[in-house]
Amino acid sequence: MPQPPRFIAPGGYDPVKAKQRVRHIVRALRRWDPDRRTWLHYKTPFQLLVATIMSAQTTDEMVNKVTPVLFERYPDAQRLAQADPADVEKIIRSTGFYRQKTKSVIGAARKIVDDFGGKVPLTMAELTQVPGAARKTANVVLANVAPRPKSDHGIFVDTHINRVSQRLGLTRYDDPVKVERDLMELLPENAWVDVPHQLIQLGRHFCKARGPNHADCPLLRWCPTGQAELSPAPTSRRAGGAKRRSTAKPAARRRSAGGTSRGGPRST
Repeated sequence: MPQPPRFIAPGGYDPVKAKQRVRHIVRALRRWDPDRRTWLHYKTPFQLLVATIMSAQTTDEMVNKVTPVLFERYPDAQRLAQADPADVEKIIRSTGFYRQKTKSVIGAARKIVDDFGGKVPLTMAELTQVPGAARKTANVVLANVAPRPKSDHGIFVDTHINRVSQRLGLTRYDDPVKVERDLMELLPENAWVDVPHQLIQLGRHFCKARGPNHADCPLLRWCPTGQAELSPAPTSRRAGGAKRRSTAKPAARRRSAGGTSRGGPRST
């Protein structure tokens, strides 16, 4: 039996409430972290494509440490297409999975040279034909170098966006493709670039998988998960009242007996 999404908001997903809530979320994110773009360092669309492919299973910071050397030696698709795989492996080894990544980035360079004249294609259909460029990677590249209407990108979804979107009640899914579909239906197109980057930043700083900092989150007011976590636990008045009544009755009986104790009437 499939497990429910790990971070689903209390009360589940309500598309009507999500649509109402998302307008406030977009405005709050713009105030908190305006004009957010990728953390990867690059100078050309091809360099961003290579950096994004290498960012799988590692951090942007680690990628940014190796790309200066890589791009100095192989600045464009033509140069990288002719690279010695052993040399590329040596440069990017610290990013992990370096053999597969080397195969992907050299394969991407060759595909772009052979089929697209050495330039990164700016449509999802063409870019996803390039080795290493699945839908998420293509969305990252196009959103940053050719935001709508210059290209037909969607909304990229990583683990941070997946988790934050669930906690905000903007999706009921774990599958990135389905999460992307929900976000595309909720968000205006002019937010398809900023908001994903902002949600990543939110996930890194406040909405972590373990020990999220709900109290300081700039979206607390519109987050059903944070609101539920910080709401005071309900108290049972009935239980308290019953306890008070049960202790009052023996006292009343003692008073009505004219000051008797457990041993009987007091002798004088």
